[in-house]
Amino acid sequence: MSRSERSPLLLAGLLAAAGTAHFAAPRWFDHTVPRSLPGSPRTWTYASGAVELALAAGLALPRTRKAAALAAAAFFVGVFPANVKMAVDWRHRPAPQKAAALGRLPLQVPLVLWARGVAKGAEGRS
Repeated sequence: MSRSERSPLLLAGLLAAAGTAHFAAPRWFDHTVPRSLPGSPRTWTYASGAVELALAAGLALPRTRKAAALAAAAFFVGVFPANVKMAVDWRHRPAPQKAAALGRLPLQVPLVLWARGVAKGAEGRS
């Protein structure tokens, strides 16, 4: 399997793991939901987990890969406010936790670029 074939499957695995974590440990994710969103944080936690699982499935299938990759890029942009909230909320925590929260912010950029690269790679195969 070539690197270009592995990349979408690695991204799918990352999203599947994250989506599963939203259901396995929802309380951790509830705290990152911005208060400005309507409804229960748990609803948003489960919804974002379900979206991550759906994106993972779409990335795993060549026929839906391009659309899923573009949707994943948009999703990574869309969840950025939760990462900002976490960084703000954790600003007074011990240094390792604060560093983890701050480290999530720039991580969104390579995730968006990775998803866009997967979409571009899928164009050549359709």
